[in-house]
Amino acid sequence: MSSSAQRRPEILRLAAELGFVLGLALALGACASGAFRPQNLAKTEVDQVTDLHIRTQEALLRELALKLYRRNPRELRKQPGQTLEKRLQQLFGQPGELRFEELGGRQSIDAMLLAFDESYAGDRVFALMAGLTDMIRRAYGYKSEFFAFDALDQQKLYNSARNIEVLVWRLSHKRDARGEPFLLTNEAGDAGQPENLSFERLFGKMIALQDMMAEITADSSNRAINRVVQGAATMIFLPI
Repeated sequence: MSSSAQRRPEILRLAAELGFVLGLALALGACASGAFRPQNLAKTEVDQVTDLHIRTQEALLRELALKLYRRNPRELRKQPGQTLEKRLQQLFGQPGELRFEELGGRQSIDAMLLAFDESYAGDRVFALMAGLTDMIRRAYGYKSEFFAFDALDQQKLYNSARNIEVLVWRLSHKRDARGEPFLLTNEAGDAGQPENLSFERLFGKMIALQDMMAEITADSSNRAINRVVQGAATMIFLPI
Protein backbone atom coordinates (compact mmCIF):
# COMPACT_ATOMS: atom_id res chain seq x y z
CA MET A 1 0.00 0.00 0.00
CA SER A 2 1.35 3.43 -0.92
CA SER A 3 2.17 5.97 1.78
CA SER A 4 -0.57 8.28 0.45
CA ALA A 5 -3.12 5.48 0.68
CA GLN A 6 -2.02 4.76 4.25
CA ARG A 7 -2.53 8.41 5.16
CA ARG A 8 -6.08 8.62 3.79
CA PRO A 9 -7.91 7.22 6.87
CA GLU A 10 -6.01 9.63 9.10
CA ILE A 11 -6.82 12.55 6.77
CA LEU A 12 -10.50 11.58 6.77
CA ARG A 13 -10.54 11.21 10.58
CA LEU A 14 -8.96 14.61 11.13
CA ALA A 15 -11.25 16.27 8.60
CA ALA A 16 -14.32 14.65 10.16
CA GLU A 17 -13.27 15.82 13.61
CA LEU A 18 -12.77 19.33 12.27
CA GLY A 19 -16.19 19.19 10.64
CA PHE A 20 -17.85 17.97 13.84
CA VAL A 21 -16.26 20.69 15.96
CA LEU A 22 -17.12 23.35 13.39
CA GLY A 23 -20.68 22.10 13.06
CA LEU A 24 -21.16 22.00 16.83
CA ALA A 25 -19.78 25.52 17.20
CA LEU A 26 -22.01 26.81 14.43
CA ALA A 27 -25.09 25.08 15.86
CA LEU A 28 -24.47 26.40 19.37
CA GLY A 29 -23.82 29.88 18.04
CA ALA A 30 -26.94 29.80 15.89
CA CYS A 31 -29.09 28.59 18.78
CA ALA A 32 -27.72 31.29 21.01
CA SER A 33 -28.62 33.94 18.47
CA GLY A 34 -32.01 32.43 17.63
CA ALA A 35 -30.93 31.83 14.02
CA PHE A 36 -30.76 28.02 13.98
CA ARG A 37 -31.14 26.57 10.47
CA PRO A 38 -33.14 23.30 10.44
CA GLN A 39 -31.45 22.26 7.18
CA ASN A 40 -28.18 21.88 9.10
CA LEU A 41 -29.66 18.68 10.55
CA ALA A 42 -29.41 17.19 7.03
CA LYS A 43 -25.64 17.65 6.94
CA THR A 44 -23.08 14.92 7.57
CA GLU A 45 -19.67 15.68 9.06
CA VAL A 46 -18.17 15.48 5.56
CA ASP A 47 -20.77 18.00 4.32
CA GLN A 48 -19.68 20.42 7.02
CA VAL A 49 -16.02 19.96 6.09
CA THR A 50 -16.90 20.50 2.44
CA ASP A 51 -18.75 23.73 3.22
CA LEU A 52 -15.73 24.95 5.17
CA HIS A 53 -13.39 24.13 2.28
CA ILE A 54 -15.62 25.99 -0.18
CA ARG A 55 -15.76 29.11 1.99
CA THR A 56 -12.01 28.99 2.55
CA GLN A 57 -11.30 28.65 -1.16
CA GLU A 58 -13.54 31.61 -1.97
CA ALA A 59 -11.66 33.70 0.59
CA LEU A 60 -8.31 32.63 -0.89
CA LEU A 61 -9.51 33.38 -4.42
CA ARG A 62 -10.59 36.85 -3.37
CA GLU A 63 -7.21 37.43 -1.74
CA LEU A 64 -5.48 36.24 -4.92
CA ALA A 65 -7.53 38.62 -7.09
CA LEU A 66 -6.58 41.55 -4.86
CA LYS A 67 -2.89 40.63 -4.95
CA LEU A 68 -2.87 40.19 -8.73
CA TYR A 69 -4.52 43.56 -9.36
CA ARG A 70 -2.15 45.29 -6.95
CA ARG A 71 0.82 43.66 -8.70
CA ASN A 72 -0.60 44.31 -12.19
CA PRO A 73 -2.53 47.62 -12.01
CA ARG A 74 -2.27 48.12 -15.77
CA GLU A 75 -4.78 45.29 -16.29
CA LEU A 76 -7.54 47.14 -14.43
CA ARG A 77 -6.96 50.24 -16.54
CA LYS A 78 -7.56 48.39 -19.81
CA GLN A 79 -11.31 48.90 -19.45
CA PRO A 80 -12.25 52.58 -18.89
CA GLY A 81 -14.18 53.23 -15.70
CA GLN A 82 -13.44 49.82 -14.23
CA THR A 83 -12.68 49.63 -10.51
CA LEU A 84 -11.34 46.96 -8.21
CA GLU A 85 -14.61 46.90 -6.29
CA LYS A 86 -16.60 46.27 -9.48
CA ARG A 87 -14.27 43.44 -10.49
CA LEU A 88 -14.55 41.76 -7.10
CA GLN A 89 -18.34 42.05 -7.28
CA GLN A 90 -18.33 40.41 -10.72
CA LEU A 91 -16.15 37.57 -9.50
CA PHE A 92 -17.54 36.95 -6.01
CA GLY A 93 -20.86 38.76 -5.83
CA GLN A 94 -22.90 35.63 -6.36
CA PRO A 95 -22.38 31.84 -6.36
CA GLY A 96 -22.56 29.50 -9.34
CA GLU A 97 -21.14 29.64 -12.83
CA LEU A 98 -19.07 32.55 -14.07
CA ARG A 99 -19.68 33.42 -17.71
CA PHE A 100 -18.90 36.90 -19.06
CA GLU A 101 -19.49 38.42 -22.48
CA GLU A 102 -16.21 40.28 -22.02
CA LEU A 103 -14.43 36.89 -22.16
CA GLY A 104 -16.46 35.65 -25.10
CA GLY A 105 -18.43 33.34 -22.81
CA ARG A 106 -15.30 31.35 -21.97
CA GLN A 107 -15.26 29.58 -18.63
CA SER A 108 -12.91 27.58 -16.46
CA ILE A 109 -9.72 26.50 -18.28
CA ASP A 110 -10.67 28.29 -21.51
CA ALA A 111 -10.95 31.59 -19.65
CA MET A 112 -7.62 31.06 -17.86
CA LEU A 113 -5.89 30.41 -21.18
CA LEU A 114 -6.87 33.90 -22.34
CA ALA A 115 -4.47 35.32 -19.76
CA PHE A 116 -1.59 33.72 -21.67
CA ASP A 117 -2.85 34.49 -25.19
CA GLU A 118 -0.53 36.93 -26.95
CA SER A 119 -3.41 38.30 -29.03
CA TYR A 120 -5.69 38.98 -26.06
CA ALA A 121 -5.91 42.72 -25.35
CA GLY A 122 -8.28 42.57 -22.39
CA ASP A 123 -7.84 42.39 -18.63
CA ARG A 124 -5.64 39.32 -18.06
CA VAL A 125 -6.17 39.30 -14.31
CA PHE A 126 -9.94 39.17 -14.80
CA ALA A 127 -9.65 36.37 -17.37
CA LEU A 128 -7.41 34.34 -15.08
CA MET A 129 -9.52 34.87 -11.95
CA ALA A 130 -12.86 34.28 -13.70
CA GLY A 131 -11.49 31.03 -15.12
CA LEU A 132 -9.83 29.84 -11.92
CA THR A 133 -12.85 30.65 -9.74
CA ASP A 134 -15.23 28.97 -12.18
CA MET A 135 -12.97 25.90 -12.40
CA ILE A 136 -12.88 25.44 -8.63
CA ARG A 137 -16.63 25.99 -8.33
CA ARG A 138 -17.15 23.46 -11.14
CA ALA A 139 -15.12 20.90 -9.18
CA TYR A 140 -17.77 21.23 -6.44
CA GLY A 141 -20.63 20.94 -8.94
CA TYR A 142 -21.28 24.71 -8.65
CA LYS A 143 -22.75 24.10 -5.21
CA SER A 144 -21.95 26.48 -2.36
CA GLU A 145 -23.45 24.24 0.34
CA PHE A 146 -23.66 20.46 0.72
CA PHE A 147 -26.18 18.12 2.35
CA ALA A 148 -26.38 14.39 3.04
CA PHE A 149 -27.51 13.29 -0.43
CA ASP A 150 -25.13 15.55 -2.38
CA ALA A 151 -22.13 13.90 -4.00
CA LEU A 152 -18.69 15.05 -5.08
CA ASP A 153 -16.39 13.73 -7.81
CA GLN A 154 -12.95 12.96 -6.36
CA GLN A 155 -11.33 13.09 -9.80
CA LYS A 156 -12.58 16.61 -10.54
CA LEU A 157 -11.26 17.80 -7.18
CA TYR A 158 -7.90 16.12 -7.81
CA ASN A 159 -7.68 17.47 -11.36
CA SER A 160 -8.46 20.99 -10.14
CA ALA A 161 -5.50 20.78 -7.75
CA ARG A 162 -3.19 19.72 -10.57
CA ASN A 163 -4.57 22.54 -12.74
CA ILE A 164 -3.65 25.09 -10.09
CA GLU A 165 -0.12 23.67 -10.25
CA VAL A 166 -0.16 24.07 -14.03
CA LEU A 167 -1.35 27.65 -13.63
CA VAL A 168 1.50 28.42 -11.22
CA TRP A 169 3.97 26.95 -13.73
CA ARG A 170 2.54 29.06 -16.55
CA LEU A 171 2.69 32.24 -14.48
CA SER A 172 6.36 31.55 -13.79
CA HIS A 173 7.45 30.40 -17.25
CA LYS A 174 5.19 31.78 -19.97
CA ARG A 175 6.42 34.98 -21.65
CA ASP A 176 5.02 37.41 -24.21
CA ALA A 177 6.76 38.46 -27.43
CA ARG A 178 8.95 40.91 -25.46
CA GLY A 179 10.08 38.19 -23.08
CA GLU A 180 8.02 39.58 -20.21
CA PRO A 181 5.68 37.56 -17.96
CA PHE A 182 2.03 37.88 -18.95
CA LEU A 183 1.27 38.64 -15.30
CA LEU A 184 3.59 39.54 -12.44
CA THR A 185 3.39 37.45 -9.26
CA ASN A 186 6.33 36.73 -6.93
CA GLU A 187 9.01 39.39 -6.91
CA ALA A 188 12.71 39.19 -6.22
CA GLY A 189 13.88 40.91 -3.04
CA ASP A 190 16.32 43.76 -2.93
CA ALA A 191 19.99 43.10 -2.29
CA GLY A 192 20.26 41.00 0.83
CA GLN A 193 16.49 40.61 1.10
CA PRO A 194 14.59 37.34 0.50
CA GLU A 195 12.26 36.85 -2.44
CA ASN A 196 8.58 37.67 -1.81
CA LEU A 197 6.85 34.29 -2.14
CA SER A 198 3.40 35.33 -0.92
CA PHE A 199 1.78 34.21 -4.19
CA GLU A 200 3.44 30.81 -3.95
CA ARG A 201 2.17 30.32 -0.39
CA LEU A 202 -1.35 31.35 -1.41
CA PHE A 203 -1.43 28.92 -4.32
CA GLY A 204 -0.02 26.22 -2.04
CA LYS A 205 -2.96 26.61 0.34
CA MET A 206 -5.43 26.33 -2.55
CA ILE A 207 -3.77 23.19 -3.88
CA ALA A 208 -3.72 21.59 -0.42
CA LEU A 209 -7.43 22.27 0.10
CA GLN A 210 -8.42 20.65 -3.20
CA ASP A 211 -6.16 17.65 -2.58
CA MET A 212 -7.62 17.23 0.91
CA MET A 213 -11.18 17.25 -0.43
CA ALA A 214 -10.23 14.79 -3.18
CA GLU A 215 -8.86 12.38 -0.57
CA ILE A 216 -11.87 12.80 1.72
CA THR A 217 -14.27 12.21 -1.18
CA ALA A 218 -12.34 9.15 -2.42
CA ASP A 219 -12.35 7.60 1.05
CA SER A 220 -16.00 8.34 1.81
CA SER A 221 -17.16 6.97 -1.57
CA ASN A 222 -14.61 4.14 -1.78
CA ARG A 223 -13.54 5.31 -5.24
CA ALA A 224 -9.97 5.58 -6.49
CA ILE A 225 -8.27 8.69 -7.82
CA ASN A 226 -6.53 8.42 -11.18
CA ARG A 227 -3.29 10.17 -10.27
CA VAL A 228 -1.34 12.05 -12.93
CA VAL A 229 2.34 12.98 -12.90
CA GLN A 230 3.24 15.93 -15.09
CA GLY A 231 6.68 17.23 -15.98
CA ALA A 232 7.76 20.55 -17.47
CA ALA A 233 7.23 19.17 -20.98
CA THR A 234 3.65 18.05 -20.27
CA MET A 235 2.21 20.85 -18.18
CA ILE A 236 -1.33 20.76 -19.55
CA PHE A 237 -4.65 21.51 -17.91
CA LEU A 238 -6.75 18.45 -17.01
CA PRO A 239 -10.49 18.25 -17.72
CA ILE A 240 -12.95 19.14 -14.95
